[in-house]
Amino acid sequence: QVQLIESGGGLVQAGGSLRLSCTASGRTSQNIAMGWFRQVLGREREFVAAVAWTDARTYYRDSVKGRFFISRDNAKNTGYLQMDSLKPEDTAVYYCAVAKDFFCSGYECVDEMLDYDYWGQGTQVTVSS
Repeated sequence: QVQLIESGGGLVQAGGSLRLSCTASGRTSQNIAMGWFRQVLGREREFVAAVAWTDARTYYRDSVKGRFFISRDNAKNTGYLQMDSLKPEDTAVYYCAVAKDFFCSGYECVDEMLDYDYWGQGTQVTVSS
């Protein structure tokens, strides 16, 4: 079993930055992917970004490319989502997730909730205009 603890959410003005962290504990292998999703009340949870743990390959939804940057620190079992140039439409609850036994490389392998086995509790990000 893997537990995910997120931190770093908060309130920021448009144009500002936040960095989310997600630390994994429990039995994990290196063949995983960590993803970030977000959800607005009343809407479906949507994919934001993902990183493959072994080779640091990254994936982003189009609307965050060039503004959000995902990374991981193997030694700390922690993934990060650096969010710059934030917009009010980025306001949501952000969830991190881990896909175990990750041997795929395509975007289609990381952009669906069903691709992931473990989820964090979520952290609120609010961007004011």
